[in-house]
Amino acid sequence: MTAVAGILITDRRGPVVDVTIDHPPSNLVDRPFVVALADLLDRTEADEAVKVLVFRSADPDFFLMHGDVEAILQIPTGAHVPLVEPNAAAALFERLSRGRLVSIGAVDGAARGGGCEFLTAMDIRLGSPRTVIGQPEVAMGIIPGAGGTARWPRLVGRGRSLELLLSGRDVHAEEALAIGWLNAVVPSEQLPGRALELARRIGAMPADSLAAVKRVVDISLSGLQPALLAESDELARLIAAGRHQEPMRRFLAAGGQTRAAETTSMEEVMRATIG
Repeated sequence: MTAVAGILITDRRGPVVDVTIDHPPSNLVDRPFVVALADLLDRTEADEAVKVLVFRSADPDFFLMHGDVEAILQIPTGAHVPLVEPNAAAALFERLSRGRLVSIGAVDGAARGGGCEFLTAMDIRLGSPRTVIGQPEVAMGIIPGAGGTARWPRLVGRGRSLELLLSGRDVHAEEALAIGWLNAVVPSEQLPGRALELARRIGAMPADSLAAVKRVVDISLSGLQPALLAESDELARLIAAGRHQEPMRRFLAAGGQTRAAETTSMEEVMRATIG
């Protein structure tokens, strides 16, 4: 049975829930998306028969875009009060990562900023030759603030994550596969089927075993929660200082929150943002 919950269309297939992100015009990671994701997790975590979530996009160009830059510009600047817990998006993506459900991302198109962070929080990522990811936040005077700064080193190591995060450059499919961010690259037309095939195989396993494996793997890595808090606090401190506003305005003026720029000229946008 197919159901629509906000901007997330779900198709239940036994223990697997196939989730299609449909958030036009650009699949932005904004408040409506976060609310829809929280609602999805509320419903699927409560259903003991659900074991696997597969995320893909209805948009042919974007899995997910970045966070809403215009909304970030509305956050008041001034005195910074240190945070005692991660921000809402970081906490929600961590809930997806730490929860008993296995999450699989099928990435055909671009996923930068918050979209990349959402995928980085998932358990498994499959891509197509059209996959392109990136973290452009540093150029705008902030940092990845939904888990990216905390999770990238755990996936690809300190040196490589610093190079990618500090340069803000795009990472295409074959490099993402080579560094271990993607588990596999398959042709676009085969990607949904491959993701569902893997989901069905995992979904056939005992639920308790799946949850136990995730818990032990996370314990073996450990230390993410302090990193998430530090990341959220650094992001809040940078926004409070206000020095992000001018580069963010350059980013928007260069078309950085438009479909055209994101699909054809992101390097030009990045150069304009840096100034």
